[in-house]
Amino acid sequence: MDIVALGEPLVEFNQQTDGRWLEGFGGDTSNVAIAAARQGAETAMIARIGTDEFGDGLMRLWAEEGVATDFVTCDPHAPTGIYFVHHGEGGHVFSYRRAGSAASLMRPEDVPAEAIRAAKVLHLSGISQAISASAADACFAAMRIAREAGVKVAYDLNLRSRLWPLERARAVIHGAMAYVDIALPGLDDAKALTGLDDPREIVAFYQRLGPSVVALTLGEGGALVADGDALYDVPPRTTTLVDASGAGDCFDGSFLAAWLRDGSVAAAAHYANTAASLSVEGYGAIAPIPTRAAVEAALALT
Repeated sequence: MDIVALGEPLVEFNQQTDGRWLEGFGGDTSNVAIAAARQGAETAMIARIGTDEFGDGLMRLWAEEGVATDFVTCDPHAPTGIYFVHHGEGGHVFSYRRAGSAASLMRPEDVPAEAIRAAKVLHLSGISQAISASAADACFAAMRIAREAGVKVAYDLNLRSRLWPLERARAVIHGAMAYVDIALPGLDDAKALTGLDDPREIVAFYQRLGPSVVALTLGEGGALVADGDALYDVPPRTTTLVDASGAGDCFDGSFLAAWLRDGSVAAAAHYANTAASLSVEGYGAIAPIPTRAAVEAALALT
């Protein structure tokens, strides 16, 4: 397996311009697994879902996308989480119904060590750790297993202030960096967690915590990516913004898939930036994620 993603899958309801709701799927690490799969990587999920219609829908989705579900647990006593996306002048706003969800009940003893040891990359995020104390411990257990097995660890900060206080988020996320090889922060999250404003200072800050690779996404400004002592500016690509709700996850999955293909951090960042720019041209976290063919076609025009 190329990439095993550990985290919280969700069902999405995305508000449309006519007031209706478009049902879809989300959850950051699930989005990453699907994005990577669409770029040709072999991916799998480690997750807990409810034995409900929403959980069934997620299982169908992963089957359609080619994401392995051998290590997905169906909980008969806890529900699958859901969330709503509202759109306004200030951008998109998320509202979650996830308290007591099956994913939040994950514990360290639930982590399938064999799945992690068989992967090239373990991917997880700040949200994976924010949903409960036991889930945070499970993530640390997974990262320790990966480190011991020589499996690379990728981590998206994905700060969600509604889930935990900033001081706890900072302590847990920055504590996780000691186990991380590839840090995938977004600029706004990184500013809040570090207190820094300059992207280059932010990249250097996270490299000092442990990761050798830091891919800092800058929204409309492209990305800034470090690989050891090398630093690469990835310029933005002109696009038509419709919904940016899953752009960061698309970047992560596309970056990891491209990096696993040829080992070049700079090329992977350029590829992922193009993929993310395509993903914002439609509604929802998953539906607009482009395939490898679509990304390569866009790259050919630049």
